[in-house]
Amino acid sequence: MLMTEPLSAAHHARTILAAHEHRRQIPPLTGWDRALDLPAAYRVAEEVRHLRAARGERAIGRKIGFTNTTLWDRYGVRAPIWGHVYDTTLRDRDALPGPVALAAFVEPRIEPEIVFGLARPPEPGMDAPALIGCLDWAAAGFEIVQSLFPGWRFAAPDTVAAFGLHGLLVVGERVRIAPAERQAWIGRLADFTVDLLRDGAVADRGGGRNVLGTGPLAALGHLVDVLANDPDAPPLAAGEIITTGTLTDALPIAPGQSWRARLDGLPLPGIDLAMI
Repeated sequence: MLMTEPLSAAHHARTILAAHEHRRQIPPLTGWDRALDLPAAYRVAEEVRHLRAARGERAIGRKIGFTNTTLWDRYGVRAPIWGHVYDTTLRDRDALPGPVALAAFVEPRIEPEIVFGLARPPEPGMDAPALIGCLDWAAAGFEIVQSLFPGWRFAAPDTVAAFGLHGLLVVGERVRIAPAERQAWIGRLADFTVDLLRDGAVADRGGGRNVLGTGPLAALGHLVDVLANDPDAPPLAAGEIITTGTLTDALPIAPGQSWRARLDGLPLPGIDLAMI
């Protein structure tokens, strides 16, 4: 039933967390609360962060979503979104004890991404040389995204409220960005390519320019500017981990599959992941 009065951010946050905990899909929030626009959805996300903190989860980074502009029409979005990454949703690839159990997610998909570690907080309006100077390291990563809304049908505010669709971030080998190499990294981050392999066969191809047209640094800059204009959002801090959005399509995953991201043009090892 369509609500005639807007519901509180706390109410939506509890609804989202309950659906996540029970692995139960729900109708899009915007379908029954027409007042849920993007600013209201970010207030829901902040309530979710408080609730997760109260039960012991710690926000340690951000995920940037919908940076691949080739997918905007499919998902009905016109700008990136962001969400929190928690200590409970981050894993280093080398520390994984085995395959990833997909039973923890609903309608999971996989996204190959470039992940950054911040040495210092970036500032609004920074250009690429200034942004690269804020980075400690870079890595290839896989984000497992999920949709609490059936069939991956939603509006942008629904995705913001539902953790930015974030399920799990797996980070590959972290490669330090030395000061003398920063300029070279800028070009490489724009021009590299990636093959996404499923069970050894190429399932999709992409690259740096799929991320806002110019590469993952553009996604980081966009996030910094967005946060600067949101007084309710915590600013970025040194040590945070930022994943910058999918380099290919986000593809459905199933138990028994193995996935690999193979990069060309960046001094980063690829990353592989098995599913059960």
